[in-house]
Amino acid sequence: MALEFDMTFDPAYGHAVQIAPNVLRLTVENPSPFTFHGTNTYIVGEHALAVIDPGPEDEAHLAAILRAAAGRPISHIFVSHTHRDHSPLTMRLKERTGATVYAEGPHRPARPLRIGELNPLDASADTSFRPDVALADQALVEGDGWTLRAIHTPGHAANHAVFALEGTGLLFSADHVMAWSTSIVAPPDGAMADYMASLDKLLERDDRSFLPGHGGPVTAPQAFMRGLKAHRKMRERAIVERLAAGDRTISEMVSAIYRDTDPRLHGAAGLSVLAQLEDLVARDVVATPAAVAIDAEYRLR
Repeated sequence: MALEFDMTFDPAYGHAVQIAPNVLRLTVENPSPFTFHGTNTYIVGEHALAVIDPGPEDEAHLAAILRAAAGRPISHIFVSHTHRDHSPLTMRLKERTGATVYAEGPHRPARPLRIGELNPLDASADTSFRPDVALADQALVEGDGWTLRAIHTPGHAANHAVFALEGTGLLFSADHVMAWSTSIVAPPDGAMADYMASLDKLLERDDRSFLPGHGGPVTAPQAFMRGLKAHRKMRERAIVERLAAGDRTISEMVSAIYRDTDPRLHGAAGLSVLAQLEDLVARDVVATPAAVAIDAEYRLR
């Protein structure tokens, strides 16, 4: 199917928006080409609450979360992954509320760094984050009138997890599936093979709506994820075609494949091409004389 993005979204900065029974959304005022209008924080529950992805260090957003709680206790904090637009406010919220912090685990790359390799995404990683409870895949956490299921979905980040609100058909998809854009998959933080496997994992479920980390809901998640898979396969074909046409470097491929994309995103596009090439080399479709790297040269097998 054709992949159609939904760019309609009102962030309503500073105000909690009710999007389902006992589910509120707050959006941080941190808009950018990578975060759309900003990072979404979700508050789940009626009496004792859970907060999903507190967001970046932002005094106004912390105040907005506490204001939305309206005196109700916040007993649980869930973190989908450790990029700096999602997790750093966790510790201050924990200090204010005494909540227990749940996540897949601390930040880590999807694979070990090679000798001499630098991680271009180091600055975006919240390496100080540590959960109180490391969640196993499919772990259930029960609160006051709600139950969240943790589902490991590596790809965008090695420790990425999504959370299903049991009995509702709602799934908090963080940065794995978003209605406004594809997810950035950039080695060594993330891995394309992991991302595609995580899509297949969610395709086996029957959730009726995804509530993402940026932008509005994904209202037909199964069809949308099939579109995401087709989009990634299309990008893969485009890379193979550029190699067949004589391109050898990632910068050459980005200039051709992403010529209509905002130039501010070309760096991220290069990392996305690198993720695709890493997978293609592992599958023996593409060869490189050295290690897979952003500045390496590539050719078809």
